[in-house]
Amino acid sequence: MTELDSGEQTAHETPSEAARRAHASRRNFMRKVFFASGATAVATMGGAGAWAALADDATATASADPSAVPSGAPSGGPGGGAGGPGNQSITEDFFGLTTDGKRVDDLFTIHSTGVKTAPVIAAANAFLAGLSDTQKTSTQFTVHSTEWRLWSNIDSYARQGVSLADLGDDQKALGTALLKSALSADGLETTEKIRRINQAAGEAIGNTASFNEDAYYWTVMGTPSATEPWGFQFDGHHLVVNYFVLGDQVVMSPCFWGSEPTSMEIDGETVTVCHEEVVAGLAFINSLSAAQQAVAVESSTKSNESMKAGAFSDNAVQAYTGIRGDALTAAQRTRLLGIVQAFTGRAKADVAKVTLAEVRKHLDDTYVTWAGGTGDDDAFYVRVHSPVVWIEVDCQAPGPLAGAYGATQGSGATQKHVHSVVRTPNGNDYGKELLRQHYLTSPHHR
Repeated sequence: MTELDSGEQTAHETPSEAARRAHASRRNFMRKVFFASGATAVATMGGAGAWAALADDATATASADPSAVPSGAPSGGPGGGAGGPGNQSITEDFFGLTTDGKRVDDLFTIHSTGVKTAPVIAAANAFLAGLSDTQKTSTQFTVHSTEWRLWSNIDSYARQGVSLADLGDDQKALGTALLKSALSADGLETTEKIRRINQAAGEAIGNTASFNEDAYYWTVMGTPSATEPWGFQFDGHHLVVNYFVLGDQVVMSPCFWGSEPTSMEIDGETVTVCHEEVVAGLAFINSLSAAQQAVAVESSTKSNESMKAGAFSDNAVQAYTGIRGDALTAAQRTRLLGIVQAFTGRAKADVAKVTLAEVRKHLDDTYVTWAGGTGDDDAFYVRVHSPVVWIEVDCQAPGPLAGAYGATQGSGATQKHVHSVVRTPNGNDYGKELLRQHYLTSPHHR
């Protein structure tokens, strides 16, 4: 079974696959630049074992050529969720979200969690087995590939992997089975609703070429295994799921959930999505006293976009702000956990239980920051930030799908356009800290 990092065109691609490869050339360039800048940091990060974990990808530096910068190459800079090769880059080594540029050590260890990962392993193997050789070549990467980091929530982003549009009905069913094995019923329903609204909104504005239910891409990192690290990514407009597995440990982050609009009539049915996080956020802020709100609310107004750690912001630095968990009553702490559970509940119950237990351990050190109004229909931004979890819920201004719900693009933040991101701070997004420890401590990798 071949696992590729280069993204180079294969010998028997169809014209549509070849065109997609050409369109993704900027991503391939970013990957090369990334490795050209990353060797020193990797060498000092964790010794020979960690270096071996990245050795295959490091060979990409041999062909990294500054003169090969494609037209419109990324200019770099922090990302707030727009993301994409036109205005972002990953030319820095992965470090993870921190409060001050320094990671907190010993937060994540390799240990048994009791999570049942056999179903997702079986489903991933079945999905891969259902792909053609060409599709598999386009879809499978090594577990340490920077493909993990090349996700974006925007519609126009050039993605790699195999899209739902590339798959037949049986292959699509295998992909759905993979999602079903990893997500809860609520999580699976959320992914389906986001895609349905994307299609219906595209139809409403007459642009299904950009906005449809099939422009979502699968990539698999590594080989599904009960003992070795691997994972998958499902990536498209307003929907990104990163899922890392090592033994019975699972890291489901970064994940991006969003929609524009958040509610729409489709075939006589009202389809609503991304509502739980809005309700949970408002329930929390309205549980606070006036004095507590004075600490938590950093602004009574809401900008059109407030997200700090969207796509291409893996190394964002953000100091703790807002109200701290140890300043909350028991009932208020329950409301705070309600925001977290709106997202952890999208994973299987055993994964959600483990993640929530980690969050509870650091609840005293968890901060909540708010911007915007506190009324039922008010646009707002909320950030939940602890050593082990980062959540942002951002009500944004109407975007390219504004016409689907009678809005004007850029007319002011609204609950009808919501972006949310979930991350694991201090280096464990994509399971990278567990991956590093695995290569350092496993005898067969030394």
